[in-house]
Amino acid sequence: MLAYFFGVHIELFITCYNDTLFPDTGKAVVAVLERLGHSVGFRAAQTCCGQMHYNTGYPREAAGMMRHFLKVFEGAETVCVPSGSCVAMIREHFPKMAEDSGDTGVARAVEELLPRVYEFSELLVDKLGVTDTGATFPHSVTLHTTCHSLRGLKIGDRPVRLLEQVRGLRYIPLPASDQCCGFGGTFAIKNAGVSTAMMEDKIRCVLETEAEVVTAVDNSCLMHIGGGLSRRQAPVRYLHLAEILAAQEAGQ
Repeated sequence: MLAYFFGVHIELFITCYNDTLFPDTGKAVVAVLERLGHSVGFRAAQTCCGQMHYNTGYPREAAGMMRHFLKVFEGAETVCVPSGSCVAMIREHFPKMAEDSGDTGVARAVEELLPRVYEFSELLVDKLGVTDTGATFPHSVTLHTTCHSLRGLKIGDRPVRLLEQVRGLRYIPLPASDQCCGFGGTFAIKNAGVSTAMMEDKIRCVLETEAEVVTAVDNSCLMHIGGGLSRRQAPVRYLHLAEILAAQEAGQ
């Protein structure tokens, strides 16, 4: 598959979470896409997809953010989002919010834009036809399959296929990989006890692999897992998939 030889212009929706807390993820996405011969744009007026507001019971506020998103990315050929949960919000809830608004223009804008919005691993594998990003990362890695990517986007084995092509990387499957880490956005705040118990189960699975690094397509889950690992002083790093696919470490 040689689609990546034909340069595509890709707009990056970094997401507010990554922009605020994990800026290296956005830099890694740009590094990977440019290495593959594509150009990347960043529309500075972008803000939030509205997921937190919608999930917390503020649909009016979320609808305003949806309208802003549609305006900012109007005419975009391809939109890359390094967050499965944000893509799930856009795909699953934007159509419903647009319908509820009664505004046919908004509904049409959602319908036109949705096919051009991709989660990062989907973009690489499905649109660009790539599994080898030219990365080198000589470490053992396990993958946490986030709930939104697994159940909402159904991205399947795309992240694994990308990891398996990284030079020097040893992929170790994660036990009970279909189980939630317990983050769930505001769920972790409102149900802290349950969230922590779920996180502890996930951490036990991560430690069982003896992997050096745990990765995922969502930094929100990785922050939750990473916090638990840090409190245990466990020697496991957490990195977004994009950061591994951008790496070009010397082999050991």
